[in-house]
Amino acid sequence: MATKSLKTKFVTGKVRFSYANVFAPAETPNGTLKYSVSILIPKSDTDTVNRFKKAFEDTKTANAAVWGGSVPKLLKGGLRDGDAEKDDPAYAGHYFINASSNEKPGIVDADLNPIIDTSEFYSGCYGRAAITVYPYDTSGSKGIAAGLNNVQKLEDGEKFGGSTTAAADFAV
Repeated sequence: MATKSLKTKFVTGKVRFSYANVFAPAETPNGTLKYSVSILIPKSDTDTVNRFKKAFEDTKTANAAVWGGSVPKLLKGGLRDGDAEKDDPAYAGHYFINASSNEKPGIVDADLNPIIDTSEFYSGCYGRAAITVYPYDTSGSKGIAAGLNNVQKLEDGEKFGGSTTAAADFAV
């Protein structure tokens, strides 16, 4: 009988989104389709950083049974350091976590109106994310992952990838 895992849900403070695949799923390296986003948390946002660390610790402590009765010494997951792991100026000064889901997340604007236009939510915009932190033990890989629930766009930001709009390209 499988052990039921305990999950911890929380909402971030203001973050920046990268690799935003929230309107349509993208193929993962193992061939499955997932909705996903990389969530960039400013290192200066100690409230969100501390709440994530608490959610990670609470999930770890509550789920020893998932890993056979004790927490593994080498447990994957947690906040990753953008300064140390990414050679990308967008990640400088940030922690990041990748969150994914098999289900399409809810996507809303600052006033909680659904965003339907796919050009309105993009890699580089700012917002908040509701995620669920949960344990996994798959094929010998043990850790804690982030499930993507919903995203909220709070404001525009420079698009990652250098793309521009047609209006900007052809403006006189």
